[in-house]
Amino acid sequence: MDLGLENKVALIAGGSSGIGLAVARELAAEGAHVAIGARDPGRLAAAERAVKEVARGRVHATSVDIADSAATHHWIDEVAAEFGGLHIVVISGGSPPTGNAATFAISDYRAAVDGVLMPAVDVALTALPHLRESRWGRVLFVASETASVPISGLAMSGVTRAAIVRFAQSLAAEVGRDGVTVNVLAPSATRTPLLERVAAQRATDGGIEAQFDAMGTHTAVGRIARPEEMAAVATFLASTRASYITGTVQLVDGGASVLGPTSAHLPWEADVHAESE
Repeated sequence: MDLGLENKVALIAGGSSGIGLAVARELAAEGAHVAIGARDPGRLAAAERAVKEVARGRVHATSVDIADSAATHHWIDEVAAEFGGLHIVVISGGSPPTGNAATFAISDYRAAVDGVLMPAVDVALTALPHLRESRWGRVLFVASETASVPISGLAMSGVTRAAIVRFAQSLAAEVGRDGVTVNVLAPSATRTPLLERVAAQRATDGGIEAQFDAMGTHTAVGRIARPEEMAAVATFLASTRASYITGTVQLVDGGASVLGPTSAHLPWEADVHAESE
């Protein structure tokens, strides 16, 4: 299937690891020119090499913290100038702390909004004039299953990701006639370096594979996701084939949501349940 991504210019915030890196590789393999941005220079350099391995177009990597608004604006404008335009914006940010709603102080909520919601909004709004100028654009927020499904032990994630959804839907209504679509990808537990670190911290004699097996028990397919599976969905949403999909939340959870409300398979939920007993 031709996705129509040849020579499109894609900017991926948070593209040095996990789902963001997988999306960058997939877009590059489809022939898009790819610019990735992330904070850690060492991890960014490794990501750049990984993207170039499969790239058919140009690859650009910049060390940038999207919580720094001025740096974000400079990065986006620089990418658009260097590549002669901008078509695809993928925003894969960090994750807020885990825990129940009453676990956190109001200052924690403010920090989560400032660290998760506001940078995502800033990237989208800064990129928007470039997308409108191109008369063809895709904005994709990589959020979490909490954007669609409430999980008690991920209260902070739910608050910030639900806000991203409402922003994305409002933006979609505004820019659709400019040829720009806006969607939210809501992935469930995915085997990223971050989740591997979480699993390692909780591993006992069974090791991290036992942790991942436990996480996968409450999915219809019996396992957690791989980053490339999320990247495949993201790449389709970024393609010409997805021209009529906008304002949506794409929950990709291996069928977990249809098996019932329990989320005790998640490592952070296990901690919450133990504290309440």
